[in-house]
Amino acid sequence: MEKYMLIFRNSATSEDEFQNLSPEAMQAELDKWGQWIGGIAAQGKLVSTDALDHTGKIVKGSKHVITDGPYIESKELVSGYLTLSAGSIEEAIELSKGCPIYEIEGSVEVRPLMNFGE
Repeated sequence: MEKYMLIFRNSATSEDEFQNLSPEAMQAELDKWGQWIGGIAAQGKLVSTDALDHTGKIVKGSKHVITDGPYIESKELVSGYLTLSAGSIEEAIELSKGCPIYEIEGSVEVRPLMNFGE
């Protein structure tokens, strides 16, 4: 089994809309994510997952210049990731298809992780 990272991207607009949901609607959205992730875990394929906070810093270049970021003005935001084990990239893509981010026209980037020896 190889490891793959699913990187979740959504628009700044959808992120703002999520923040303005009622507590009940927000819980319903979180439940959808929990069911999808739970299904991957039940198959023994979940390695790890986390959502990303909206705050942070960007460190850039050889001089390590620090700026505020990520920028909410961005068209797309990386909102989280999931790492899983799968037999092929096709299987990882198939597992990604249940992700609730598609309901808000978001995207999932599926990337193989390189193994540098364990």
